[in-house]
Amino acid sequence: MHAQKNAVVVADDVAIDLHPFIRKYNDGRVERILRSSFVPASEDPAASRGGVAARDVIIDERNGVSARLFLPSGADGGRRLLPVVVYFHGGCFCTESAFGRTYHRYAASLASRAGALVVSVEYRLAPEHPVPAAHDDAWAALRWAASLSDPWLADHADPGRTFVAGDSAGGHIAYRTAVRAASREGGDIGIEGLIIIHPYFWGARMLPSEAAWDGESVIKPHQVGELWPFVTSGKAGNDDPWIDPPVEEVASLTCRRALVAVAEKDFLRDRGRLLAARMRGCAWAGGGDGRNVTLVESEGEDHGFHLYSPLRATSRRLMESIVQFINQPSHSPAPLRWPATILSELHDTTDSPQILLPMPTREYKAVFIDRLEKRTKTGASSANSTAANASLTIGRGKLATKKSYGLFFGRTRAHIYGGLASAGSLQCPRPFCGAPLSG
Repeated sequence: MHAQKNAVVVADDVAIDLHPFIRKYNDGRVERILRSSFVPASEDPAASRGGVAARDVIIDERNGVSARLFLPSGADGGRRLLPVVVYFHGGCFCTESAFGRTYHRYAASLASRAGALVVSVEYRLAPEHPVPAAHDDAWAALRWAASLSDPWLADHADPGRTFVAGDSAGGHIAYRTAVRAASREGGDIGIEGLIIIHPYFWGARMLPSEAAWDGESVIKPHQVGELWPFVTSGKAGNDDPWIDPPVEEVASLTCRRALVAVAEKDFLRDRGRLLAARMRGCAWAGGGDGRNVTLVESEGEDHGFHLYSPLRATSRRLMESIVQFINQPSHSPAPLRWPATILSELHDTTDSPQILLPMPTREYKAVFIDRLEKRTKTGASSANSTAANASLTIGRGKLATKKSYGLFFGRTRAHIYGGLASAGSLQCPRPFCGAPLSG
């Protein structure tokens, strides 16, 4: 990731300031401050760590939807069909890319570790393309993957083991894609599993735990409220059911299993916990005992930690849980019951929360923001602001024009909220269930 060396910013020139991630100026310019450098694809497995071949494809030329496919080594020589993971990157619907270093590295690692064919989707970004453009692109990508029209998919994909996955905003996109697949529009598209990591969800009012939040997080309580109105170009507010899924919508999902990953220091943590709790009560989740819903919480970690420190113990353990989830047999024995991990406002037991994936705390700020500030002071890597994302040349292992992308959330105003939460809490009468983690 690189930080731009910017000229002095005049407040009157800025329409919306989501520093240190993105700014939009009154003249229409969009400045993506944090960027991940472009990485070309290569079909030579020997050229990448883990022996994963990568190839770029065009899904919808009219809308500019594309993807990078990742095929693990040994796929050509093996007879076993591979699970397919359709992955949507994070970045607050505004930044990052499937072709950037961060997500290229992550998708390649996921393909190698899980033995899966990963379809990492390049969707259109806000504010140039307001939501629901990203969600429409995601749906087009899932339909394309299900068609098996690409030779890698035709030769190696097991259509009965299709997963939709994503982190942060991409987790939200993955969820909404699963909802769409469950509708009449979904037709015969089947989803084996839903994987959402540190997902973005919100609402018109804070949860009680959010209102009382006093922890450190890259995402502050006042930073979330303007995101959805911004990325929808003012057409939706925080009362939109798209970001606060009702129970009946969650119950309509037709995926067979779900994994929700949250991080202890992430301000969005309890939104993920709430969604997992709602899933757990649905018939598809195991007849009321929630055995088909897995909740993973990483102690001492913040939003998106696994992307920037992939070799840390917590990142490896999170990857292991995802790999195990993907490769879990369809008719595996009933998993062991987990201890209660939902906060008291989501759970009616008195057990103290027990955290999975323990690791000594290392604040996100020390990993990411301090590095940004250091680079800014030293003037590392400068670039001009752009009014829109430039087009990207897609080819089979060919070097495309080098480009950089931005990342994640930024500053918003506190007055967006209508007040503190006063509504009743969702009650979860049983301890949480899920697939047991090894180690």
